Amino acid sequence: MLNLFFVIVLKMTVNGVAIATVISNAVSSLLLLYRLTHTDMTIRVSAHALQFDHASFCKIVQIGLPAGIQSAVFAFANIIVQAAINSLGTVVIAASSAAFNIEVIAYYTFNSFSQACTTFVGQNYGARQLDRCRKTFALCLLEDVLVTVTVMGVVLYFGHSLLALFNRDPEVIALGYTRLSIIFSGYLFSLLYELMSGYLRGFGISLAPAVLTTLGVCGIRIFWVQAVFPRHADFQTLMLVYPLSLFVTAVLILAALIVCRPTTRMKKQEKKEISA
Repeated sequence: MLNLFFVIVLKMTVNGVAIATVISNAVSSLLLLYRLTHTDMTIRVSAHALQFDHASFCKIVQIGLPAGIQSAVFAFANIIVQAAINSLGTVVIAASSAAFNIEVIAYYTFNSFSQACTTFVGQNYGARQLDRCRKTFALCLLEDVLVTVTVMGVVLYFGHSLLALFNRDPEVIALGYTRLSIIFSGYLFSLLYELMSGYLRGFGISLAPAVLTTLGVCGIRIFWVQAVFPRHADFQTLMLVYPLSLFVTAVLILAALIVCRPTTRMKKQEKKEISA
């Protein structure tokens, strides 16, 4: 709403969008803080009760730092790809930008299930309900696939009309739809590796997904831009790096999941503790 207000009503450009982002984040933060400090739920934040806990801090860093680095590396790889997109001219830049703004709708849809998976797996792991951890993963996978495929279908069906909201140039719309089609073909792989990464993080296993995502996403995209794209410098060739890198990353995370077998390992550890 603020984007529309600053750009359409106040006739601002990029600075209006930036201001809208800052304001919306500030308002969201204040609303959440108010909810946490004025609630009847069992979990309630009290300012005078806040204190530093070294053990919790170390655990948070152990899980959160690799995940943060993973996101940063992901963004760095996208910068490399964006630089290659920029070399193809203003029409391609406009098409890619318009398509990206539509893609994030589907991305945030399936990414939310990954975050939910991490939360519920972590809770059940803490309660030593390991069977529920597997059930959580299965349910998240089923729901994620159904919802994401539905969103992707709707976006692709109305894709040309949605792209026209950003730019009415037929060439921009055609190129933008090409990007949507290619990237959406790899989103199911992205869904899988995001969900599997979230599942592993629920058990406190964060380093392996971060390293493998760095290799699968960042490594392949940089290699593709540097080695393959210069020989076939067209938009479609460049876009193929997305489904390829997502597929490889999904395979790597699946291998990590099979090797780690967190629920099996936790059950064996639990039996040892009981025996001891």
